[in-house]
Amino acid sequence: MTEPPAPPAAASDEATAPDAPPLTGAVGGPGPRSVAGRATLAGTIVSVLLILAIVFGSRMLKDFDSALLPYAVATVFLAFGVAYRYTVWISAPGARRLFQQGWRSLFSSDNFRKAPTALPKMIATYLGFQKFLGARSQARWVAHQLIFWGCILAALITFPLTWGWFTFTSPSGAGPGYAMRIWGIKVIGFDSLNILGWLMFHGLDIAAVLVIPGASYFLWRRMKDRGAMTGQRFAYDLVPLIALIVISVTGLLLTFSSIFLHGGGYEFLAILHMVSVVFTLIYIPFGKFFHIVQRPAAVGMQLFKYTARKDEQFFHCKRCGQLIDTAPYVENLQGTMRDLKLDFDTWTEYCPRCKRVLRGAAYLSDVKKGFK
Repeated sequence: MTEPPAPPAAASDEATAPDAPPLTGAVGGPGPRSVAGRATLAGTIVSVLLILAIVFGSRMLKDFDSALLPYAVATVFLAFGVAYRYTVWISAPGARRLFQQGWRSLFSSDNFRKAPTALPKMIATYLGFQKFLGARSQARWVAHQLIFWGCILAALITFPLTWGWFTFTSPSGAGPGYAMRIWGIKVIGFDSLNILGWLMFHGLDIAAVLVIPGASYFLWRRMKDRGAMTGQRFAYDLVPLIALIVISVTGLLLTFSSIFLHGGGYEFLAILHMVSVVFTLIYIPFGKFFHIVQRPAAVGMQLFKYTARKDEQFFHCKRCGQLIDTAPYVENLQGTMRDLKLDFDTWTEYCPRCKRVLRGAAYLSDVKKGFK
């Protein structure tokens, strides 16, 4: 048996991990200037499209609330940052291959015929309920679910209101009867004094109540768990959690001020809340929150691996015969390593244990041949 060449000590099998940072300018990939140019162009196009959507969606700004202008400007910056960072991310060889394979699997009619329910199930379990987190810790899964659904609810309410797409109007000007309109079209009428009206006007409070315990748990864990503390960075790991808590608490305090304090301190709280929301929206593309944008791409890769398993396309270790992964996934990893000019792509054909054995044997025979 011919042994593969030993890889460098820092080599990893995670070369194509979806959450890996962009490798702009890496060997075999586009140069940093061309990537930055494409990313800037993509960000500009997406920002302009969002501005046009705000203008036309608010009926030429007729339904746009000028008091929400800072939030709207922040979402434009958010759109630019997400498009910029996403373009840079998929320019890396590993991410680009994952992206291409994911979309190829998504639009494959052959895959749909073989497993028509696979995609809806993966969207529900992988994106919606994140069942893979439950295997690590039930507490972490619950906390993540609270943050996830709280943020989803807040986004579904905040963004359309900020852009002037949703409006609430009252014939009398003071309620209790209100009508919700989308793009100027009446969708539903409700009484602000009944349960539906309460839910309509307190949706963001519900989102805050969900987010606070989830974010607090992760903040507590990062301060107490040694494993989490070892590699954490303040700006990357702690700031997002603090920002979520500040947004949620100030939002609840606004409601408390209007109901129990007759508006006392409302202006200060409103400014504090606005600053925290604007900061978080601008921060999303450049911090840990960016994985929210990356995660859907991983669904395509999971579908790619799922269909390969359905076809029983498996790859086994060349040394011991242990199952490694699906054959298309291993081939994809090898292609990425070749793109990066990593001259040890054949090592993907061995399981982790056999890699350690072969590396140890190579070290003893070629580097340190033992004591005499």
